[in-house]
Amino acid sequence: MKLYQFDMAPASKRVYFFLKETGIEVPMVQINVRDGDQFQEPFNSLNPFNCIPFLELEDGTTISESVAICRFLEETNNTSKKLFGKISKERAIIEMWNRRLEIDGYIPLINGIRNKFERYKGKVLPGTRNDLPQVPAIAKRAIESCRILFERLNAHLNTTSYVAGEAFSIADITGYEVVQLAIAIEMDFDEFEEVKAWHKKLDKRFKSYE
Repeated sequence: MKLYQFDMAPASKRVYFFLKETGIEVPMVQINVRDGDQFQEPFNSLNPFNCIPFLELEDGTTISESVAICRFLEETNNTSKKLFGKISKERAIIEMWNRRLEIDGYIPLINGIRNKFERYKGKVLPGTRNDLPQVPAIAKRAIESCRILFERLNAHLNTTSYVAGEAFSIADITGYEVVQLAIAIEMDFDEFEEVKAWHKKLDKRFKSYE
């Protein structure tokens, strides 16, 4: 089994934090996506979506998408820490929040960043190189979507320690990366005090891994 990563990518960081939290160990191979290594062989054949991270199993199966990778690793390893939940209700609540954070924050912000900054010209869609033009309005809409998310999340975090309850979960990892992307797109979110305090708590936690 091998995990193909690029340490600086938000999706790769989600898997990295998951591994650190659970203590699961997987051999890693770094792919420099900035140089387009993912389009070269054998990586292109392993993962035709040309995104990272992706997990190559011993039988040749490839699993891409960070949450799918984390879920597989949790279910196939005997770890006491279950970031996807231990019972049906927990799993459903964690899944609900994780999806909402992705839909309203993570995905719009990824697209917004790729449409705002010059360095992503020709790379507006992850895993591609093409001549699709950048659309600045997508970046504006991403910030608007994330602001609505933060308004809801701010109120919610006033009632709970972590996103999906009193226990840390995969939803917190996703949420942390949403805030990191909001910072990257230069979004002003100073008024969301609960979100900022929760992010600061997670930032300290994750930086302890370095």
